[in-house]
Amino acid sequence: MIPFNAPPVVGTELDYMQAAMSSGKLCGDGGFTRRCQQWLEHYSGSKKVLLTPSCTASLEMAAILLDIQPGDEVIMPSYTFVSTANAFVLRGATIVYVDVRPDTLNIDETKIEAAITDKTRAIVPVHYAGVACEMDAIMALAEKHDLWVVEDAAQGVMARYKGRPLGAIGHIGCFSFHETKNYTSGGEGGATLINDPALVERAEIIREKGTNRSQFFRGQADKYTWRDIGSSYLMADIQAAYLWGQLEAAGRINERRLRLWHNYYDAFRPLAEAGRVTLPTLPTLPAHCQHNAHLFYLKLRDIDDRAAFIRDMKDAEILTVFHYIPLHTSPAGLRFGRFSGEDRYTTRESERLVRLPLFYNLSDVNQRTVINTILSFFS
Repeated sequence: MIPFNAPPVVGTELDYMQAAMSSGKLCGDGGFTRRCQQWLEHYSGSKKVLLTPSCTASLEMAAILLDIQPGDEVIMPSYTFVSTANAFVLRGATIVYVDVRPDTLNIDETKIEAAITDKTRAIVPVHYAGVACEMDAIMALAEKHDLWVVEDAAQGVMARYKGRPLGAIGHIGCFSFHETKNYTSGGEGGATLINDPALVERAEIIREKGTNRSQFFRGQADKYTWRDIGSSYLMADIQAAYLWGQLEAAGRINERRLRLWHNYYDAFRPLAEAGRVTLPTLPTLPAHCQHNAHLFYLKLRDIDDRAAFIRDMKDAEILTVFHYIPLHTSPAGLRFGRFSGEDRYTTRESERLVRLPLFYNLSDVNQRTVINTILSFFS
């Protein structure tokens, strides 16, 4: 079977992992952690980047760092992974869902202000498929209403908005290095981008179980003690070693994924022009959003058409999958949040969308098989 996803492998990962094992430093903040963090800081321009065990951990760090309290409200799309909401629900917040745009499936920036109340503390834009939300409008709203912005850029590494890396625009950004992402640390993994200098010191403390251990090891404190709430939010250095191989090859990985993405787009454009499917927004529409080919999807007529498509692809030994079930339709989503305004697009678009195999090591032959099988299905 042609899988939907396979973790990227560039060939240097084992050598770096062996080097980490030989160093005697396998826990967090070893040499490979420092290399990765410095690379990400240089790439993003963020004031401080801290590797974490997952993007979930990064989002949880952000919620603690912003002192989210019971009764606070946090605005986000319903069309996202559960971790986006869970991080803030764990602090007692109520989630306020806003409808998405049908072209990008990102939060509709024109609907956010109507969802703001005197309890709102933060906005969490999710950059779906590595395509940027309209961050200028979102940041302007945040400034107007004195709100925090946490970018869920789990899918956004190497994607940009008006030339700025995703994750580096809001006050805090969160990356994922899960095995399904463009770059991985060998399974799970994430990073927290601290873009507000005033948050850096406390972010380090929260990440180190609430202690000033990082300052101690830099010689800035004679001992380290418990200073604040926190948890164990460090990535193991052996994972950072795997990630370092990926980041060294980031340009090559990005180019390959974009080539695969455009192969799909060119192959299925006639189907879109005939009204048979809807394709993702072109990378030039909006022109100021430079995506990273995180995923390629087709939108079919409805959920029944999608089910038939997935079934036929599976019979042909090609794994295609749908994506998020909107959070506001789930038991916990109803319990911990509410939808602001009309669900015009969130549910409808989620039921039409199907994702195609797209990963760095996908061969040209296998992609051609996928394309030909899909064209045969529609013929």
